[in-house]
Amino acid sequence: QVQLVESGGGLVQPGGSLRLSCAASGFTFSSRGMSWYRQAPGTEREYVARIPSTSSGGSTSYVDSVKDRFTISRDNAKNTVYLQMNTLKPTDTAVYYCSVLISGRRYWGQGTQVIVSS
Repeated sequence: QVQLVESGGGLVQPGGSLRLSCAASGFTFSSRGMSWYRQAPGTEREYVARIPSTSSGGSTSYVDSVKDRFTISRDNAKNTVYLQMNTLKPTDTAVYYCSVLISGRRYWGQGTQVIVSS
């Protein structure tokens, strides 16, 4: 079965950095685009970034609020997708989720908490 396990969250000061990881299993990782979403308290889950499958030839995409600060990447040998987050702001505080869309169904991990606070 599809499994997504996020890690790397934590408490960081404004301006700091974190790298989130998402270990995937149960599907052919290299052939799927992977996404990160986040959900802050009292808000709806929002899209953050996406990286296409290696074979698709597409490019990464980001929500405007994280462009030039966040970088999504993947390691197909490790079945892992990453989200490097730099210059973090308090508004980046949220639970971050890894996600994959397979046959019309979106799968989610359990999420990892990121808190940006001094």
